[in-house]
Amino acid sequence: MDTPPLRPPALRRSWLFVGGVDEAALSSAATSGADVIIQEFEDFTPPDLRPQARRLCPDLISSWKQAGAVAAVRVNPLEGDGRDDLAVVMKAAPHIILLPKVTGPDHIIELDQVISAHELEYDLIAGSTEIVPNVESALGLRNAFDICQSSTRVTGCLVASEDMAADLGAERTVSGEELQYTRVRFLVECTAAGIPAIDYPYTWTDEGGLIDETKMARQLGFKAKSAVRNEHARIINGLLTPSGEEAAKARRIVDAFEAAQNLGEGRVVVDGSMIEMPIYANAVRLLKRVQDLDQ
Repeated sequence: MDTPPLRPPALRRSWLFVGGVDEAALSSAATSGADVIIQEFEDFTPPDLRPQARRLCPDLISSWKQAGAVAAVRVNPLEGDGRDDLAVVMKAAPHIILLPKVTGPDHIIELDQVISAHELEYDLIAGSTEIVPNVESALGLRNAFDICQSSTRVTGCLVASEDMAADLGAERTVSGEELQYTRVRFLVECTAAGIPAIDYPYTWTDEGGLIDETKMARQLGFKAKSAVRNEHARIINGLLTPSGEEAAKARRIVDAFEAAQNLGEGRVVVDGSMIEMPIYANAVRLLKRVQDLDQ
């Protein structure tokens, strides 16, 4: 059976982390609707269970690819068990390797070199494996722009919540107000580097809080958000997909602005709002996103 085409980085809305040996969750992840499914070898997998997680990896990667998801693995830091993880999981040809606790470009440059060696060893297409750094500390946040630009393999970057709060000494709350600056700063750094920014996971169980947090992420400018519960993936997808009403409004803006431009006017009023070039450009981008997500 042929695998579906790979969803491009800019259209990957939900990133689902699943514990490396949680076989029930790993199996059901294929039907979760998540755009990206990640077998998690670090925080969610105790060290003595990592060999078991590695044995499960090949079949999982294959099943997730067949389901149309982007198949990924988050390995451990290279100075820990990461090299042992990579020696096994690279045989399965995951689409993406995520690396935790990245604080500077050197971590990604080293990972790139290890991945390149395994691609050659396992006869994989050179450069085919993507990298998504995980920024989990104040130092990593400060260096996020350089991290994003450290390798052509980097196709996204993810900011953490719990580790970041711990590093900052912040008191973690459901509202997440203590991490609002972190999210905004991270988004600015990634956007400046031309790399999709992935918002941190909602780590509580309720759907109401997830909805509020994802709406805020979208308002800030995020197009992607991570999750740690299978049932949260479709909620994220829905909230990060423009609605029919939003698409209709964007179409009104585009049509009215272009008509005004044809008359030599630089702006136009639509639904009581003055529309100028930046708002028009956003509307064009929204319509393009709707079109791309429908394909």
